[in-house]
Amino acid sequence: MQNTTQQEQSSVSRPQVNVGNIGRLLLQLGKIRPEDTESILRVQQDHQIRFGDAALKLGLITEADISQALALQFNYPYLQPGQGAYSPELVAAYQPFSKQVEALRALRSQLMVLWFNQRNKSLAMVSSNAGEGVSYLSANLAIMFSQLGERTLLIDANMRNPRQQKMFNLRGKFGLSDIIVGRAGLEAIKKIEFFEDLSVLSAGTIPPNPQELLNRVRFAHFMNYARSKYDIVLVDAAPAKLSADAQVTAANCGGALLISRLNHTCLSDITEVRNQIAVTGAQVVGAVINEF
Repeated sequence: MQNTTQQEQSSVSRPQVNVGNIGRLLLQLGKIRPEDTESILRVQQDHQIRFGDAALKLGLITEADISQALALQFNYPYLQPGQGAYSPELVAAYQPFSKQVEALRALRSQLMVLWFNQRNKSLAMVSSNAGEGVSYLSANLAIMFSQLGERTLLIDANMRNPRQQKMFNLRGKFGLSDIIVGRAGLEAIKKIEFFEDLSVLSAGTIPPNPQELLNRVRFAHFMNYARSKYDIVLVDAAPAKLSADAQVTAANCGGALLISRLNHTCLSDITEVRNQIAVTGAQVVGAVINEF
């Protein structure tokens, strides 16, 4: 009889196992080892349960591991704690099943029905004052639209106190202001790792004249370009009471979402901003109250 090595004997004697989609994903993610599959399948057969539940029963994986595998299976990208170098404020990326994100998911659905499904592609995110959560809401909604498979561009048009570059840990100094003055091209738009359908354009070099830049025809041309290349364009605008930047931004988007903060924003401020935006011809799509 022909001699075989110990490794070959092991390979010959081991039966073929049929691992389902979740099992393959758990293997790819390194959550289980190939040698674990036989014992998992045995428990699965004995108890007539799903592969993931069998792996759970054996203590080989956690509920978080199953959620991650399901997210991959249904093409719903999100990040594990410590994955990526983004701000923890991006709850849509790090805590996709939290109550906080469920509320944002409801808002996303309303915006799809009321605005984006009506052949509109761009929306300005506007508040009255600083510190009311515009950048937070803009960033998380951008992630969530991209999770739907919508080609999404988030633009930081707050050239007075920009935040998106830090939130997404973007490298490079060029952004919107540099595109408007011709110092940079479309390479300033950055694709976001782990989120295939999400791109972000930071505010760029802080200019002395942001309102004048936003009034230039180059900004209008860039917005037309963005709408031609992306399904969803969200624009993080400067606070409306500090300058007229938000009005110009809303006019170039065609619509605006008003954002306020519970026990912080005065009703008179929201009314004033709504009236200012209405003058530009842009539509006020809705209003959101942040609680934090």
